[in-house]
Amino acid sequence: MNTPNNKRRKESKEKIEKCFIELIQTKNVDEVSITDICKNTGLNRSTFYANYIDIYDLVDKLRERMISDWLEIYKDEKDNNYHSYDFLKLFRHIKDNQIFYKTYFKLNFDLDTSMGFIDNEEVIRFLDSNKNLDYHIEFFKAGLNAIIKKWLNNNCKEAPEEILEIITSEYKGRKLSS
Repeated sequence: MNTPNNKRRKESKEKIEKCFIELIQTKNVDEVSITDICKNTGLNRSTFYANYIDIYDLVDKLRERMISDWLEIYKDEKDNNYHSYDFLKLFRHIKDNQIFYKTYFKLNFDLDTSMGFIDNEEVIRFLDSNKNLDYHIEFFKAGLNAIIKKWLNNNCKEAPEEILEIITSEYKGRKLSS
């Protein structure tokens, strides 16, 4: 019986995702074929199509899973409705899961700090104003993503604490905290 959550189907999806992540490190999305994935995993095309419509559906589902995994870092905060702004936790996670983040960025996605990580009210208190808040948040997100991408491109040579210092120094020592 082919139920959505059976062990074999789960294993097939994991194989497909793992293979895709490996292929995407050296190719663009439009260069990865279902044939490549099936050949490298030993799975039939019908197995691929039982789980995904096409490569872009695989990308969408992989992105959803990656966002879910990323949000797990701050699950306690979300569940308890508070923000610690513990970027060190994020940077440690990035260093420990570099392939995850390299893949995410390679797929042309950015970490969206509005996914429950940044609270606008807290940012207003941090800035002492809500003047141009939307612009500041966009600036902050773009800067954070750029720093993370550069760090990943350098294989995370700097310690997470050093990356935190870079972010902190950009805000002249002010901390995002409640």
